[in-house]
Amino acid sequence: MKTSFQGWTLVLSEDQRDAIKAAAGLDVETGAVLLCRPYISGSHARLILEEIKWVPDEAYVERTRDQLRISSSGFVPMLGDAEERGLIAGWFHTHPASPGPIQHSDLDRVVDSDLGPLFRLRAGAEEYLSVIATTRDGTLEMVGELTTESGMTVDMDAVVTIGESLELTLRNEHDQTEVASDLYSRQVAAFGGPVQHSLGALKVGIVGCGGTGSAVAEQLTRLGVRSVVLVDPEVLDLSNVTRVYGSTPSDVGKPKVEVLRDHLLRIAPDAHVTAVRDSITRQRAASQLSACDVVFGCTDDNAGRIILSRLAAYARQLVIDMGVLITSDDAGTIDGINGRVTIMRPGQACLICRDRVDLQRAAAEQLPAAEHSRLAREGYAPALGGIQPAVVSYTSMVASTAVAELLEHMIGYGPTPRPSEILLRAHERETSTNSASPRAGHFCDPNAVKDESTFLGKAWIE
Repeated sequence: MKTSFQGWTLVLSEDQRDAIKAAAGLDVETGAVLLCRPYISGSHARLILEEIKWVPDEAYVERTRDQLRISSSGFVPMLGDAEERGLIAGWFHTHPASPGPIQHSDLDRVVDSDLGPLFRLRAGAEEYLSVIATTRDGTLEMVGELTTESGMTVDMDAVVTIGESLELTLRNEHDQTEVASDLYSRQVAAFGGPVQHSLGALKVGIVGCGGTGSAVAEQLTRLGVRSVVLVDPEVLDLSNVTRVYGSTPSDVGKPKVEVLRDHLLRIAPDAHVTAVRDSITRQRAASQLSACDVVFGCTDDNAGRIILSRLAAYARQLVIDMGVLITSDDAGTIDGINGRVTIMRPGQACLICRDRVDLQRAAAEQLPAAEHSRLAREGYAPALGGIQPAVVSYTSMVASTAVAELLEHMIGYGPTPRPSEILLRAHERETSTNSASPRAGHFCDPNAVKDESTFLGKAWIE
């Protein structure tokens, strides 16, 4: 991994967070080796904690409230596993009841300077990771540094825990007591300053910049999200203008991602918006999303939804997918307005396991146009395309439901356990929710062994 990024996030599961918090709450220091898988896009990286290898009790030579001495048998055997799996290895230890802001001590610096070369050599990586944890008033606090062979050190920006809820803890968050601007005063009154800070630090991807995607993007930007990646290969056509937020007839023919990017920057000039005019089914576009904490699926193609499912499982992202279906009778009268919001998170089924993806159509969408036309004429591929009914009121309704689910996962105002899908039947004024477990052995099954030999475990066709 080439360390060209300027910040990084450590991504935990809820079980990993709880284990670290329990260790940090002990009266003596505790050590472990962390094995992390890096996902990098631009200037930011996400390190997915794949495994915590705790130092066995017999390897502690000295273990007190403020000091550790460990035999090499307590960590060296764990480093070969990192090399085999292509992971970064790091040293983790706790500071019980650390006074003041948690930070690396002078002794920690000495230990890291000794361990760094060994960890890099045995793990076959260019980087060495050092993470410290403590608890203060029952709250877990962590700091981390990533150091390269050249001596460059990059501080950890945040810790993200993804499970039934979404938790984002910023570096030195305990010092952030108020929001700098009164721009968000109404929101802070609703859900508090810490959530507002977290919204500002979230990195969000949006796949599809049409009726639902543009509505999601506008709401997130007005909520305070300041880092957005937009992915869409299409240009704006005249019929899109009735639904795409920020668009006008003069924008027809322009790439949707550029129209939406410019609109978001008018709302928030301080935002960082990356416009990717490409399909998520191409590795270049999907990799741009890999450093996001949350991804919204606002595309109507089946092949794209397969990639969204893989992002949730492999890159441990909260992925919120949505769709709108309007049906009419022969007289042109609406007889069905159906919306769906599906939340993919650890322990919940992906879109494939839920049968929300037509695999035959997904395969057809990946074919070159000429080949698909030939196979369709011969009856070997489904027909694609066609004009689907779409109305801004209903695309906005579903987009609002999706954004509200993100807020609920951060705030926690709803009932638990949380459902992972919301179905809207606007024509009947009905809403229902459900949850579904992964199919055993599928890549979204937390107990399944994933193919990590390629990006997101798939063969890419560019």
